[in-house]
Amino acid sequence: MTNQELGVFGENLATAYLRKQGHEILARNFRLQHLEIDIVTKLEDKIHVVEVKTRQTSEIGEPWRAVTRAKQRQIIKVANHYIQSKDIELETQFDIISIVHNGFRTDLEYINDAFTPFL
Repeated sequence: MTNQELGVFGENLATAYLRKQGHEILARNFRLQHLEIDIVTKLEDKIHVVEVKTRQTSEIGEPWRAVTRAKQRQIIKVANHYIQSKDIELETQFDIISIVHNGFRTDLEYINDAFTPFL
């Protein structure tokens, strides 16, 4: 499986997981220039911006560790654009879904409220 195929697999798995948890999927792969947010959902009266990280192994660290401060800034920038463009006035939180998928196992970890916007 190529890295691109693995990424698509992970996003599909994450979307199915979120739906089962009651999330309404509002957007997938929302882009602003060269930046992107993976999934935007609504659950009750809150918007969830979900970053999905999928790897074949966790030997060098869990996939969620790749969501660095720089990556968080990018996600926040695109999320702000999405929320403003859709005129959304709900509380927003940032989540991560970390997936390890290979021939031996598929592990999904949902990190609710993983990070907050910072100044």
